[in-house]
Amino acid sequence: MRLAWPITVSMLSYSTMTLVDTLFVGRLGSAALAGVGLGGISTWALICFSLGLLRGAKVLVSQAVGAGKREEIGMVLGATVLWAVALGAVTVAAGWIAAPLLPSLAATPAAGDAAVEYFRVRTIGAPVVMLFWGTREVRQGLGDTRWPMVASVCANVVNVALDYALIFGLGLGVTGAAAASVAASAVELGLLVALTRSPNGHGVGWRHLKALWWVGWPSGMELVVEMGSFTALTVLISRFSEVHMAAHQVALQVLHFSFLPAFAISDAASVLAGQAVGAGRLSLVPRVARLAMVAAGIYTAACSLSFVLCGRAISGLFTDSLDLAQLATRLLWVAAVFQVADAGAMVARGVLRGTGDVRYPAVVGTLAAWALTPPAMWLLGYHAGLGALGGWIGISMELLVTCTAFWLRLSRGRWHAAAARARSIATDGGLSLVS
Repeated sequence: MRLAWPITVSMLSYSTMTLVDTLFVGRLGSAALAGVGLGGISTWALICFSLGLLRGAKVLVSQAVGAGKREEIGMVLGATVLWAVALGAVTVAAGWIAAPLLPSLAATPAAGDAAVEYFRVRTIGAPVVMLFWGTREVRQGLGDTRWPMVASVCANVVNVALDYALIFGLGLGVTGAAAASVAASAVELGLLVALTRSPNGHGVGWRHLKALWWVGWPSGMELVVEMGSFTALTVLISRFSEVHMAAHQVALQVLHFSFLPAFAISDAASVLAGQAVGAGRLSLVPRVARLAMVAAGIYTAACSLSFVLCGRAISGLFTDSLDLAQLATRLLWVAAVFQVADAGAMVARGVLRGTGDVRYPAVVGTLAAWALTPPAMWLLGYHAGLGALGGWIGISMELLVTCTAFWLRLSRGRWHAAAARARSIATDGGLSLVS
């Protein structure tokens, strides 16, 4: 898929950025690693609604392109930038209010202090992240995946250099890791703006602000509620043990190399599905879904095999602690079980989102996340004594349920009504359905 490989490289670049952060911080000890894990997941929980909302820009732009309504794109970009700035300002304020709560969620005072340091710096950079995210969504909706890829790769190089300089050269520890990530995001945004040509038409129209909200808020709420479930899991793990939280963080970073390319394929499928709906060629949507699933399934199956065969060697790259490495290896073995289901859920969700069917995935994803993952951690992790393994078993069950539900929705064509409604919003001048 022509659109998928640049998104894949971009996502792998981001994954490498996060992986390098974890590798550097891992040398500071398990408390620092656990603190960065808690601070990082808390940052994501704070910004996930905004990122989900801004993903609506891709739906609007891709469907406008498919319908030949390119004059709408500049106005969608203006609305996206305004939403990103407003939401970024709110996030900065909320982050400073929430930071003092983190020590109470950590297993040790040292891990709690590290979490606060990392969280505060990362939330300061939230407006930059949102501006880049929104701009990237517009570019990808246009079918431009090359320049976002270039910006991400360059930012990754900057992050590696700054991680070393700030964490060890200046002795800033986890604060340096957070500052390096924020600076790299600023480079990413600057390069994307400098390298890409703005769409025709400028300004911000009220109807475009409403359209972005209408299409984006279900995805935002989906991320909030699902992230709430994952945050609850992370808090339960962090309170269980510092070692279990550090192993959870290590396994998550390794998992990015499986998750993010599949996510990129899902993004590409979402763009193609949106363009097909905008052009009124609904019969192409199932074909896009099948091709994307084949690509993502083959890749994630290979990742599963590598986790089974090389899990111990991979975990050993992050830590010298035998106990931590052994636990991280077990988590990777559990992850090997759900990789293809994870790819299936992502691809189907992306295609449904591209058609404009955003509410069904939000509801099903929310129910599955809360009904399975935190309860599994509570029952299997605490009461059965499995710790982080219990939570990861819950993740496996959640992904199997959502993968099945989303593909049934796709195969039975129950997204058609939502697609017609979204096409009207993206291509009709009056946007009457959101008035």
